[in-house]
Amino acid sequence: MDPAGIEELRAALVAADYTGTGIANRLGAAAVQAIQRGDYRPALRATADRDPLATLIRLFICGQSESESVVKAAVPVQASLFERDGDRVRAAVELEPYGDWWVISDLSAALRPGVPLASDHVLGVGGASSTLAQATIREPVDSALDLGTGCGVQALNLSGHAHSVTATDVSDRALRFAATTAALNDLEWDLRLGDLAGPVRGERFDLVVSNPPFVVGPGSFEGGATHTYRDSGRPGDEVCAELVRLAPGLLADGGTMQFLANWAHVAGEDWEDRVNGWLTGTGLDAWVIQREVSDPVAYVNLWLSDAGTADSSRRIEWLDWFDAHKIEGVGLGLITLRAGGHDDPTVRLEDLRQQVEQPFGEHVAAWFARQDWLRAHPFESLLGARLRAAEGLTLRQDAVRDGDGWQVVRQRLALTTGLHWVDDIDPVTLALVGGCDGTLTLGDQVELLALANDVDSAVLAEAAGPLVAHLVERGYLEPAR
Repeated sequence: MDPAGIEELRAALVAADYTGTGIANRLGAAAVQAIQRGDYRPALRATADRDPLATLIRLFICGQSESESVVKAAVPVQASLFERDGDRVRAAVELEPYGDWWVISDLSAALRPGVPLASDHVLGVGGASSTLAQATIREPVDSALDLGTGCGVQALNLSGHAHSVTATDVSDRALRFAATTAALNDLEWDLRLGDLAGPVRGERFDLVVSNPPFVVGPGSFEGGATHTYRDSGRPGDEVCAELVRLAPGLLADGGTMQFLANWAHVAGEDWEDRVNGWLTGTGLDAWVIQREVSDPVAYVNLWLSDAGTADSSRRIEWLDWFDAHKIEGVGLGLITLRAGGHDDPTVRLEDLRQQVEQPFGEHVAAWFARQDWLRAHPFESLLGARLRAAEGLTLRQDAVRDGDGWQVVRQRLALTTGLHWVDDIDPVTLALVGGCDGTLTLGDQVELLALANDVDSAVLAEAAGPLVAHLVERGYLEPAR
């Protein structure tokens, strides 16, 4: 679309109030929820009058065909936006409100049921892109890079807090969608064609994000093209390992890289050891969290369905490849890397399956801030610190009935906000946490606990060091202000 066409389209969208809020107000909550379940009937009933907003909803949200006169009354009819459907007109692309922006992408499988996605399909706003957007640290930065931008969802979000945004993609078609998305939102990005970091070799950035083609599989299939939005052409989880290897050369001092990743769960091998092997030697601080694990059958079925195909031969080939490589499951999670400049970088790999508060990026930033505080407070300094229990910290107890009443058999600390961690604790730890009200130093608390439990204070202090570090890292305890 030329600049004049972009301006005309933007004016039509604004005039119709084709925004998330405008659509919600027009349809109502029940119809919006029905759309999310793939049921367009309530939305179609609510848009029967076909005013401009109703027409846009029917075209781009519900995938309906409309008469050309109705479409012309709502939005400029341009060849790149629409296609003929008999004597009517229907959308040829998705045009979706996203926050305060609009995103243009290929039509999803849901809007063209039964039509398999093309190998060069360009995704719109989806579950993975939304997850990464929520998980990204939103602090002001000078330069940001979006590796594998697709239609530009992550680049849009980066534009809100980065002075300059560079975006790459292996697909020229994806970059054309991204350029249109940027222009429609009156933004400018430096768009470059190439695989992963190839187009920015030698450059460094304050923030790098990527929703890469992370799907674990053979890399390519016999007799069929892969989908560039999900398949990197590399076998297994190699693309995610490669992103980790690229990170040191992409990050400016203090810079952060965040990307969604899949990793194989191989028989006889812990997933933590596998991913930790990617991190070894990078010199980067790292927090790797596993959010879910899929078994091979469910994983293959999901991605075949996502592409709008039920190819049984492809399914069998993919599952046979899993069997041959002893892959028992696939983990999905977030990898955050930081160029902290430490000789002994902090590296954590852990499961985080519970529900967390959004936006998750705030909690990622807080986790790294706690690591910085702990690094600035080694053992002796930690004993001189004053700590307090975090807001929303609760104690949960399990008890069994015996002859003398109730006997507590299990005690757990639980955060009711943020990351919602839950940890088992012993009575001494409970006493320590209970005394953290910001008035006494940790060293004074240890002395009191040692006296109360008739143990050597030096021994207790040595044991308390890593315990308190864990409690601070998880966010149960925080420095008193």
